[in-house]
Parts: sequence; C-alpha cells; structure tokens
Amino acid sequence: MPDGVTVCGACIKSPPLFDSAVASVDYGHPWDQLIGRFKFNAGLDLSKALTDLMLQTHSFSRFALPDVVLPVPLSTQRLRERGYNQAWELARRIARRLQVPAEARLLLRVKDTPHQLAFPPAKRAANVRGAFAVEPTRLLEVRGKRVAVIDDVMTTAATANEVAVVLRQAGAAEVHFWVIARTPRPGE
Repeated sequence: MPDGVTVCGACIKSPPLFDSAVASVDYGHPWDQLIGRFKFNAGLDLSKALTDLMLQTHSFSRFALPDVVLPVPLSTQRLRERGYNQAWELARRIARRLQVPAEARLLLRVKDTPHQLAFPPAKRAANVRGAFAVEPTRLLEVRGKRVAVIDDVMTTAATANEVAVVLRQAGAAEVHFWVIARTPRPGE
C-alpha cells in the first residue's frame, strides 16, 4: 500500500475478522522462490533472515507488542511430509527476540485440508472452515490477550479470518497477523 495508507480499499468494503495484517514484502520475485525453498525444501537456513525481515517490518507498524505469538498450525500429515512447521520456525524466533511467549500447541489444526492453492480464491474460506481450534484446556492463555499469529504467505486471508474467529471465540482481545509476504490482489 502507498505510504500513509493503513487500510486497503477491499478491507474498508469488507472488513477482515482480524485486527491487522503486516506483510514484509509482496509475494513475487525473488521472495516467492526464497519462501518456497524455506517452506518446501528444508530451507531452514533462511529462518533468521526471514525473521529479521518480519521484525524490521513490524518495527514500523503502529501496533503494540503481542502478549503471545502463535504459528498457523500444519496438519499432522503435512508436518510429517515437511518435517517442520515453517510458521513455528518464524514464530519461536520472533517471540524470543520480542521476549514474549510463543506457543506451538495452543492453536490447533483439527481438520486436514487440501492446499489452498488447489482452490480458486472464492472457495478458500470454505476449505479452511472448521479447520482450527484453541486447545480446550488452555483457553485462559488466550483470553484477554493480544495475539500475533505468524504465517509465511497471505493470499485471500481465508486462513487468517478463520483463525481470528477461533481466537476471538476463545476470548482473544486482539488478533494480528504477521506474514513474510502477501500475494498482491489483481490490479495492484
């Protein structure tokens, strides 16, 4: 978005269910290749640089520090395939640098869903509906808290909206999304 603009036109027209989203870069060359390597090709050596980028971007945002940092969880099958959750690799490093807690198992993926890329943008919300939950024995760890949720890429915000609904139902005071990259909307 242009300097000085904090809310996009689409968000004014149809407000998201989360409080904010901060993306460091547009999902395009060379970032798409780096994120793909980080996410699918065991590119864990990129974790520090991507964390630094996200923290630098957040330092320019107007939002307060979170009380807790959560990764978007992967399904058990996807975690087994990759061997790690790229969002957790970022979340734990971000939390350590901010000196706030990071919790890998507070937000759960309770439904294995196909990759969002398999769906046209209009069908992505339905794909992730009901896919997430807050660990029932840990609801107090969310109630009244300002939560930062970490993910690698935001495209349609379907995942972010679904996670925000779940966290709000658990009592979160604020839900903010931090991502490495945002896929530009057509025409941007």
